[in-house]
Amino acid sequence: MRTTAADSRPETPRSARHTATRDGVTPVPQSTAGRPGGSRRQVAYAFSIALAVFTAATTIPMLVAPDLLNGPAVMVGSARGTAAVMLLLGLPVLGIALVADLRGRAWAEIVWLGAVAYLLYNAVMMLLGLPFNVLFPLFVATFSLALWSTVLIVGAIDLDRLGDKISPTLRRRPIAIFAWVIVAGNTAVWLRGLVPGLANSADPEFLRGTGLTNFPTYLQDFSVWLPLMAVAAYWLWRGAARGFLVVGALLVMWILEGIGVAVDQTMGHAADPLSTVVAPELAPGFLVLSAVTLVPVLVMLRALPHHNRAG
Repeated sequence: MRTTAADSRPETPRSARHTATRDGVTPVPQSTAGRPGGSRRQVAYAFSIALAVFTAATTIPMLVAPDLLNGPAVMVGSARGTAAVMLLLGLPVLGIALVADLRGRAWAEIVWLGAVAYLLYNAVMMLLGLPFNVLFPLFVATFSLALWSTVLIVGAIDLDRLGDKISPTLRRRPIAIFAWVIVAGNTAVWLRGLVPGLANSADPEFLRGTGLTNFPTYLQDFSVWLPLMAVAAYWLWRGAARGFLVVGALLVMWILEGIGVAVDQTMGHAADPLSTVVAPELAPGFLVLSAVTLVPVLVMLRALPHHNRAG
C-alpha cells in the first residue's frame, strides 16, 4: 500500500483537533470533541431544556389556577395530580440526567430518554384527556418539544459505543421477561375495560363520568408504548444495545408514571369524592410497582461504567 508523509504523522489528539472556518482554524471545545452525537447532542440538550421550560410553564398554572381547566372536577383534579408529578419529579429527574450527561456519565442517556418519554406520554394526556382550554397552546408546545426531544436524543446516542460499555455479566433475559410480564399485565387490565366497551360503544363504562369521547390511555398504550416495550424486550433478550436503551428508558418512564398515577388518582378523588372514575385505593399498589421496577433499572444502570462515557 502506498504511503505518504501525511500517513506517517501522529494522529492529533481529539481534544486538540481543530475545525476549519472562513477566517482560519478554531479549536473544538474539550466538552464536545470526541463526544458521541456531537452537534446532534447539543441540539438535543437545547430541545430538552426548552421542554423543561414549557413543562413548567404548563404545569404551574394548572396547579395554582385550576379554574383555567375545563371538564368534570374529577378529571381536573386528576390532571392537576399529573401536573404536580411532572413538575416536582419529572423535571428534576430530567435535570439530573442532563447534568450527568454533560459530565459524560454513561447511565445518563437511559434516564434522560426515560424522563423525556414520561413527559411526552403525559403531554398527550393533557392534549387528549382534557376539554379545550386556554392552556391548549402550551399543551401543544410541550407535546411538540417532548416528541422532537425524543427523536433527537435517540439520534444522538451511539448504539455501538453503548453496546461496548454494557457489562457482559448483565443478566439481560430476566429483565426482558420482567418487561414482558408488565406488558402482558397492562394489556390484560386495559382489555378488561375495552372489550366490554365494544359491546356498548355508544356508552362504554370506561368513559362514564370522564367527559371524554375517547380514552387517550388506551390510544397511546396500545398503539405505541406496549408494542414498543414488547419489541424492545426481544431486542434485549437477543443482546442488542437498542434493546438495552429502549427497555431501560421505558422502565424509567414507567417508574415515574406509576408515581404519577398514584398521585392523580388521589387528587382526582379529593376533587370529587363521589366519582367512580378514579380508584384511590389503587395508589399504594402503583407506588409498590414503581419501587419494584426500580430494581431492574438499577441493575441495568450498574451494568454501565461509572467513569466518563467517552473514556
